[in-house]
Amino acid sequence: MARNTVAEQLVRTLVAAGVTRIYGVVGDSLNPVVDAVHGTDGIEWVHVRNEEAAAFAASAQAQIDGGLAVCAGSCGPGNTHLVQGLYDAQRSGAPVLALASHIPSRQIGTGYFQETHPERLFADVTEFRELVSHPDQMPRLARIAIQHALGTPGVAVLVLPGDVAARKAVGGPDTTPAVPVRATAWPAEDDVRELAKRINAAEKVALFCGAGARGAHDEVMTLAGRVNAPVGHTLRGKEWIQYDNPYDVGMVGLLGYGACYEALHGADLVLMVGCDFPYDDFLPKENVVQIDRDPRRLGRRVPLVLGVHGDAAATLRSVLPLIGDKSDTRFLHDMLRRHERALTRVVEAYTGDIADHTPIHPEYVARVLDEVAPDDAVFTVDTGMNNVWAARYLTPNGRRRVIGSFTHGTMANALPQAVGAAFAASHGKVVSLSGDGGLSMLLGELITVHQHRLPVATVVFDNSSLGMVRLEMMVDGIPAHQTDHPPVDYAAIARAIGMRSLRVTRPDEVRDALHEAVTADEAVLVDVVTDPNALSIPSRITADQVAGFALSAGRTVLQGGVGSMIDLARSNLRNIPRP
Repeated sequence: MARNTVAEQLVRTLVAAGVTRIYGVVGDSLNPVVDAVHGTDGIEWVHVRNEEAAAFAASAQAQIDGGLAVCAGSCGPGNTHLVQGLYDAQRSGAPVLALASHIPSRQIGTGYFQETHPERLFADVTEFRELVSHPDQMPRLARIAIQHALGTPGVAVLVLPGDVAARKAVGGPDTTPAVPVRATAWPAEDDVRELAKRINAAEKVALFCGAGARGAHDEVMTLAGRVNAPVGHTLRGKEWIQYDNPYDVGMVGLLGYGACYEALHGADLVLMVGCDFPYDDFLPKENVVQIDRDPRRLGRRVPLVLGVHGDAAATLRSVLPLIGDKSDTRFLHDMLRRHERALTRVVEAYTGDIADHTPIHPEYVARVLDEVAPDDAVFTVDTGMNNVWAARYLTPNGRRRVIGSFTHGTMANALPQAVGAAFAASHGKVVSLSGDGGLSMLLGELITVHQHRLPVATVVFDNSSLGMVRLEMMVDGIPAHQTDHPPVDYAAIARAIGMRSLRVTRPDEVRDALHEAVTADEAVLVDVVTDPNALSIPSRITADQVAGFALSAGRTVLQGGVGSMIDLARSNLRNIPRP
């Protein structure tokens, strides 16, 4: 029987806003909220093993379905565990509301057991973090928090002492539907005219697209075709721009490949479209125009000759009628040839016996996984070398999604993100590319996957090493130290949990094992023992980095291949006249 508590009022307000689940660990100061969820139709509690995983799961769900997702942490340690995943959610632009329960309200400020100050703790994660100290503040503060998360989009934190949550509510829930962000930011007319003027005056134009180019694929391709511009992308922009792209020149940066760097630095006008690429050392410092929905991002990476505030698609749609056709194709064709040659050299560096090599090349695993995974798969990717394999092997098609900690860069994100993605993409296959380092940090979330019967395919790149850290040491000329650990049979751990699992040690076993995992209607873990010496270097490195490699002893460094992208690069050359 409903008791009309503040917690119940909050939960019913969340349901009215479209929330269907809360991720968290039950207990203590959260008990009134958990009890309210238990007694309310249309919402469930998803029990995870660590609140960090709860925040990651909520973030992934929000990135897949675009709606508000909710996670919760109990007072003290429960709150502090949330921080890692909430940082990632905020930096990924995922609308997430975190319920941070608190110690008894009369004890706040006394140094009570598990006392923290959530309003200060989450200060760097969100602008909205408010304490509910009296029942009549609810549900108004809940509504404000919901709208803040959706409107930013990003993180909002509602701090709720357990005793306040258990008190009798004042009035009923706020059943006003949440207002999603649907408005289009159209650029100013003067900016459109100036943008057109600069594009028309430039002889060599290049486009560099980020995640903000989502929904602008057609406009980007139309502009590139009209002005013969090579098109590069960031890792977060890859899924929105690379597919069906005859102008593709790859990625720039630490995970980069192909001719993107040359295209950006060879152009006399670069358009950064929905792109907030943080590694400014890879970017040109002159003749850059940036288009972004968020004006705070304009010019914060490199100096601009023009900053345009507007959605990518709306801005390009506005400027296209003012753009004349360029007839000179030399720059574009040169970049496409360089891109194809760069990929060919990279592939030839490792392909000799890759299908027979033991320990198994991780590149081979990633390539086969790309081939056997469904066209609508959702991939979650651990930080580290798995980012490299995802960047170079997972082929976008407009339907696949790739989620990772691409801006926050934390380890252990892939498996908990797979949990949230599996709830959001209930009819699609979710595949976690987990490094053994990341998986071992939040290993308990395998229990979460099994408990909730989520059909997640967890592919473990098991090299008994922190591969990216090893690479960083080598670049600095430092011998790798404390990056390796004894082998672990993760398949045996999964079986002990009750999960179906496979351990792969030979390359001829890879395809069948991965196919079994991605076609199963249950959770499957594939533990692939890979070569710890298979490392990847950026497409563009400095003399200092080369010296660093030379100083590091005894390791084989392989330029990771690029999978089916070389086929795309070669197909893009078919209509180009031979020099």
